[in-house]
Amino acid sequence: MHNSNVLSKKLNLLMFFRVNLYFMPTAVFLHCPWGRCMGSECGPGGSQSRAVWCAHSEGWTTLHTNCDQAERPDNQQSCFRVCDWHKDLYDWQLGAWNQCVPVSMRSAGVQRPAVCTRGEEGIQTREVGCVQKVNGEPAEDAICEYFEPKPRLEQACLIPCPRDCVVSEFSPWTSCSKSCGTGLQNRIRFVLAPPLFGGAACPNLTEFQTCQPGPCEGEESLYSLRVGSWGPCSVPLPRQARQADRPPNRKPDRPSRQADRPRRQKKVKNKEKREKIREKVRERLRERGKVKDPETRELIKKKRNRNRQNRQGGKFWDMQVGYQTREVTCVHKSGNAEALSLCSQESLPVTYQACVMTKDCDVTEWAEWSSCSKECYDLNGPKGERTRTRQVSQFPIGGGADCPELEEREPCSPQGDGVPPCIVYSWKTTEWTECRVDMLLSQQDRRRGNQTGLCGGGIQSREVYCVQSNGDTPSNPSALKSKDGLRPVDSDLCLGIPPNTTQLCHITCPVECEVSSWSAWGPCTYENCQDQAAKKGFKLRKRKIVNEPTGGTGNCPHLVEAIPCEDPSCYDWLLVKLEECVPDNEKECGPGTQIPQVQCVNSDGEYVERQLCRDAILPMPAICEVPCPKDCALSPWTAWSLCSHTCSGKNTEGRQTRTRSILAYNAGEGGIQCPNISALQEVRSCNDHPCTVYHWQTGPWGQCIEDSSIPSSNTSVGRARGDDVSCSVGMQTRKVICVRVNVGQVPPKKCPESLRPDTVRPCLLPCKRDCIVTPYSDWSPCPSSCQAGANTKRKQHRRRIMIQLPANGGQECPEVLTQERECDGPSVCQGYRWKTHKWRRCQLVPWSVRQDSPGAQETCGPGLQARAVSCRKQDGGQADIGACLKFASSMPPLTQPCQVPCQEDCQLSSWSKFSSCTSDCVGVRTRKRVLVGKSKKRDQCKNNQIYPLSETQYCPCNKYNAQPVGNWSDCILPEGGRVEGQLGMKVQGDIKECGQGHRYQAMVCYDQDNRMVETSRCNSHGYIEEACIIPCPSDCKLSEWSNWSRCSKSCGSGVKVRSKWLREKPYNGGRPCPKLDHVNQVYEVVPCLSDCGQYVWVAEPWSVWKVSNVDLKENCGEGVQTRKVRCMLNTIDGPSDQVEDYLCDPEEMPLGARDSRLPCPEDCVLSDWGAWSPCPLPCSGNSTRERSAYPIRQPGERKECPPTEETEICKLNSNCFHYSYNITDWSTCQLSDRAVCGSGIKTRMLDCVRSDGKSVDLKFCKELGLERKWQMNASCVVECPVNCQLSDWSAWSDCTHTCGLAGKLWRRRTVIQAPQGDGRPCPSQMEQWKPCLVKPCYRWRYSAWSECKSEGARCGEGLRFRNVSCFVSDGSGQAEGSLVDDELCGDLEPSVDGDKHIILQEACTVPCPGECYLTDWTVWSPCQLSCVSGDDLGFGSVQVRSRAVVAQEPENLLQCPEQELEARPCTEGQCFEYKWMTGPWRGSSRQVWCQRSDGLNVTGGCPATAKPMADRSCDPPCTKPRSLCTEAGVCGCEEGYTEVMTSDGLLDQCTVIPVLEIPTAGDNKADVKTIRAFNPTQPAASPPGRAGRTWFLQPFGPDGKLKTWVYGVAAGAFVLLVFIVSMTYLACKKPKKPQRRQMNNRLKPLTLAYDGDADM
Repeated sequence: MHNSNVLSKKLNLLMFFRVNLYFMPTAVFLHCPWGRCMGSECGPGGSQSRAVWCAHSEGWTTLHTNCDQAERPDNQQSCFRVCDWHKDLYDWQLGAWNQCVPVSMRSAGVQRPAVCTRGEEGIQTREVGCVQKVNGEPAEDAICEYFEPKPRLEQACLIPCPRDCVVSEFSPWTSCSKSCGTGLQNRIRFVLAPPLFGGAACPNLTEFQTCQPGPCEGEESLYSLRVGSWGPCSVPLPRQARQADRPPNRKPDRPSRQADRPRRQKKVKNKEKREKIREKVRERLRERGKVKDPETRELIKKKRNRNRQNRQGGKFWDMQVGYQTREVTCVHKSGNAEALSLCSQESLPVTYQACVMTKDCDVTEWAEWSSCSKECYDLNGPKGERTRTRQVSQFPIGGGADCPELEEREPCSPQGDGVPPCIVYSWKTTEWTECRVDMLLSQQDRRRGNQTGLCGGGIQSREVYCVQSNGDTPSNPSALKSKDGLRPVDSDLCLGIPPNTTQLCHITCPVECEVSSWSAWGPCTYENCQDQAAKKGFKLRKRKIVNEPTGGTGNCPHLVEAIPCEDPSCYDWLLVKLEECVPDNEKECGPGTQIPQVQCVNSDGEYVERQLCRDAILPMPAICEVPCPKDCALSPWTAWSLCSHTCSGKNTEGRQTRTRSILAYNAGEGGIQCPNISALQEVRSCNDHPCTVYHWQTGPWGQCIEDSSIPSSNTSVGRARGDDVSCSVGMQTRKVICVRVNVGQVPPKKCPESLRPDTVRPCLLPCKRDCIVTPYSDWSPCPSSCQAGANTKRKQHRRRIMIQLPANGGQECPEVLTQERECDGPSVCQGYRWKTHKWRRCQLVPWSVRQDSPGAQETCGPGLQARAVSCRKQDGGQADIGACLKFASSMPPLTQPCQVPCQEDCQLSSWSKFSSCTSDCVGVRTRKRVLVGKSKKRDQCKNNQIYPLSETQYCPCNKYNAQPVGNWSDCILPEGGRVEGQLGMKVQGDIKECGQGHRYQAMVCYDQDNRMVETSRCNSHGYIEEACIIPCPSDCKLSEWSNWSRCSKSCGSGVKVRSKWLREKPYNGGRPCPKLDHVNQVYEVVPCLSDCGQYVWVAEPWSVWKVSNVDLKENCGEGVQTRKVRCMLNTIDGPSDQVEDYLCDPEEMPLGARDSRLPCPEDCVLSDWGAWSPCPLPCSGNSTRERSAYPIRQPGERKECPPTEETEICKLNSNCFHYSYNITDWSTCQLSDRAVCGSGIKTRMLDCVRSDGKSVDLKFCKELGLERKWQMNASCVVECPVNCQLSDWSAWSDCTHTCGLAGKLWRRRTVIQAPQGDGRPCPSQMEQWKPCLVKPCYRWRYSAWSECKSEGARCGEGLRFRNVSCFVSDGSGQAEGSLVDDELCGDLEPSVDGDKHIILQEACTVPCPGECYLTDWTVWSPCQLSCVSGDDLGFGSVQVRSRAVVAQEPENLLQCPEQELEARPCTEGQCFEYKWMTGPWRGSSRQVWCQRSDGLNVTGGCPATAKPMADRSCDPPCTKPRSLCTEAGVCGCEEGYTEVMTSDGLLDQCTVIPVLEIPTAGDNKADVKTIRAFNPTQPAASPPGRAGRTWFLQPFGPDGKLKTWVYGVAAGAFVLLVFIVSMTYLACKKPKKPQRRQMNNRLKPLTLAYDGDADM
């Protein structure tokens, strides 16, 4: 900041030079900003430099000597070098924000807003400086700026708008303060909102007006007797002091000495009488004392001591009864005090009363701190607590100061070396349960019934419990078999997050055995070629296992089938091919032989050494014939066909055929003739072995049993699950039998012995696992009987938990896991209560104070009596007073006023209780009292009218009726809905969620006065119970899988599909459907590979030639040959069954007919053309391919053979193709057959694709050696369906209300495991309620204060009283409640609206006639928020109360006190808006008032600038006949008259206008109205029979302008005219010929919009 300032100064200086170029021809020094502070040490020792140079006034640099050297600035100075560690020494010091100053005061151009709405924008500033942290010494700002930028010095603020005081409307006028003469009437209002932010002060809250009810007949009473307030309580002086204080010659202020003499004589007589009575009492006591034995005396002594302790003035109550006096004066109506004699009154009020001397609470010093509640060392755990107390040494009496806190607490940690570490608790878990697998919805089919074989992803659970953890706790459950294992404790002791109770798991899916197809039957061979002694032979066919099945190959089907046969051999010659036919005798044609080419093979068809076939018969050379030119030419034999049967039986025999055809006929003479048709076919028998196939069949492996012959191994061979270690080797056996196919078991000798499978194998025996159970937890604490329902038997329980389940024959788990027992001793309810002791003697005000009062007697009159209270436990034992102060209700009163009866007074006992009634509504009940003491003998006391001794009342007639109340509760299922898992181990989340339950509705009982009473009075147990049904969730239901479709391609890779469709939608929270398509189906798509050689064309031999140009002589020429071509299924044994032609490749289909020339005799006969040679790749137009034929019959003389070779050019996609691999898309995730979810495999396939896009056999790509870089399989995951798992329901909560109709019991549960995939969703109901038992709400309530009364005087200080009564209500707060007997509130602590300090009387003032006084405080106004248009401005809320002045005499108005106002902040204020309201105009005025948004009419609050006009008048005034002043402020005419205006726009006269009358029923005359305003709230009184309306058509207004309706009528007339013209034109226009519309009468198809709902 500093540098930028210097730079700006420099620029300004340069500008100054340039501007004053001609005025300052001299040169001056210029300088750069100071550089960085440099130095070797941190702190003030650094230095910084800057460049200084001399510049000419024109701007160029010159020599230093041209500048004034005296003005040269420094180029170096010392500075403070800041280092990183200075950050801890210096910091910014922020001053407080100054007052908010309006922007208009700081900126000259800004004007203050005329009307304030939200507030005025302002700016407030503060001081910010860099200081040293230690002492606050200021430092350079650059030091602090090095670390953080300087905080802002000013900020925007809002100055709230001034808020004026808001007051209510005035109350009605009070009655006149005098009944005659001139008095005052008052009306008052109260403050609703105080003035804020400089708003206008409150107006006067009182208005006065004089009143004169009538002239006074007699003289007006000018004087009033007034009593003052009671003085302080004082203790009477001792008698000596009183006598010393009394002046010797003081005359008592008495009426006369003579009048006092009989009173003195009476006193003397009374004294003598009292002495006699005392003597008698002493005598009686002496008599009693003689009889008492020492034990009785001791008991009496103890009782006296105890009573003395509890007496006032005992340990805690130093209680002194004193007296207090008050002054009585006579007051003139002007307020001046006058002589008492002027106030004419029979007797003066009492001026004394007994009182208790005020004593403040006094406490002892604090006791020592208690030891810390935590007795162990724990660094991270919660701290303990220690307390200290102090005792009350003096209780507050007579309104003294309350006691301070008697207990203090503070956190603590135990100190010292010997503190043991705290017990640490940690979570432990049981073993995981077995993995459970839930079915996927898309897998619902017949397997659903048997879920045992399911595998894949599942869920497993465990139980979590809390234990005391030691450092050496073994973690392995198998090591916990001792009794010192982990004992469960209360879960609240474990602080961390508990481990998960559920987890996803995976059951490995079994891999089923997959086998290849059967091979062809082999030759007849020995069972064992090494042992050829047995002459038995077998033909075998085999298949292989193509995968690795789970559990080895033991469960695979048989792999070898055998057929017995004759003449077995192990080796035989295989005819590879026959060589060309060589004519005998070296001729060119004629008979000859073909030499066979052979190879030695074994029974599996493998080539072996030729010498092994030495015993086999070598094939002989075959006889053949090379036709001569004139001979018949035959084609070579075809290959033998497939054998027609696989075996031979009675009705079946295997046959093979081969054929040949005539290629050319012989010459008529000399040539060898063609054979007949039967000689063109040969048949031979095959598969002549019988149809008896045998194989070995194996049973399942048996259980692994111990094998005593093998020593047991201690090594862990493998683990099956968890801790299932293999302990030893055992043996397994299985059954092996020989089976004949389609027959059954046969003797073993029928099957080849050498291929017999094993019947015994070794196996691993798993270790035994015993059940492990934790020790029992400690017994739960006994529930306290103080709680509700204490009459039930109290029980405590303990539990243990299974942490490992038994397996492999281990020890079983115990059946009992929880134990319960009844609690031993009765539980003590620790509570405290106050015990009150007897009231003491009534203490009178000392006689010295009373004796001057007229009518006072020394031994009787009003007084005060006291009593002691002590603290007791609930069981009656003594307790410290502090316990009752802390835990018990408020302390009972210690004093009460009392009356010592005088001799003339009648003394009566208290009323007895009313006698009991035999039944409701029958008879009466009475209560009695008796006269006490000497009152029994006094005649005036026996007057039953004044002192009744009995009271009678009718027995109460109580009638009760019960009514249901509130809504029905939730449907609640019976307890115990949880399904128990295997062996008692809990299976989380299996909670019964549906079925029949019950719902409840509360009952309320009312008496005949509609007061709530206990429900038991109505003989009701408090509820209506009703059965209800929670519908069970129904899962989405799908059909079974359809069959797989055929592979989409017959050659290469395609897809096959199967589908399910929706049968039933889910409802009631069932498992949702998987994602369905638009026709509500779910698909499974898997890739498939169709073998391109699966279907092949098979062509039969060509038929005999059909020659078209018949030359019978030659039998040759043009002809046609045909053959059958069929599509066949290709098997390992060759083509077998004929199938549909579309399954074979149409491109590959051989020709079914051919046109050619049948060679004539002696023509050359060629064989059929061989296959084309492959085109060389890549295909190009230059390369060719060839095919060839060979001559079968040589030509005759002078004849040649046609060419035996053919070539054609290779053309791309015609006869030459390129090949490439094509990869398919991934399949859906494929699981094992039984798997539900979890890990699977997705596959894709390779296609070999020809360059013309056709899929071909993979061999084409393989032969080219193309690169295969793709991964064909990948792992994938199918999300497992995890059902929602919920915790158990919590216990029912306490009732939300202790009484009333609205009470509810709640119970809740939480989600342990959220649903995943298409698992069952969580139910929406996570909490349930049912009604509590309805109980009446009893509460103490005050009655209204009585009128203030000054006892014995007309005005002055007095008392007002109120009672506290018991009320019953339904707790809703809507009704006030009904008064009931106080006994019903007997169990309640005495408190009103939460205030335990009950006040039943308070001092008040009765104003004297003519006195001016303040009213009582109003109640606090509603809390009001500072806001604009509902937006809180952030200035808080306020509420207010006020006192208004009330005057009674017009002369005393100047002596009235000031009105009072109190405001206080509050919370949750309401936002009120104020707006002006207006009434209708009445002549030239109307009412205007301000209204608050809650509808209250107020004064203040509305902006004065926006006040609507309340008065209107025309200038000049409207003096013309029938004229009036309109709302616009101009003169107009009454209704029925029209205005005639002058040229300058003023009203000239009002003239009558013609009237257009629109009559209505029964109306014949006009009802003339004026335009003068009328009150819309008062309906105009219309005479009977005048219910019609009259309309005046007046085109001009009072201002001379046309009225709006005239324009409307003109526009309407114009539109009507246009309409008439248009219709006329259309009617006269010549019509065109109608065109016939072509109607398409064909029915349209009905289209149904289908939304994919299967229910349609």
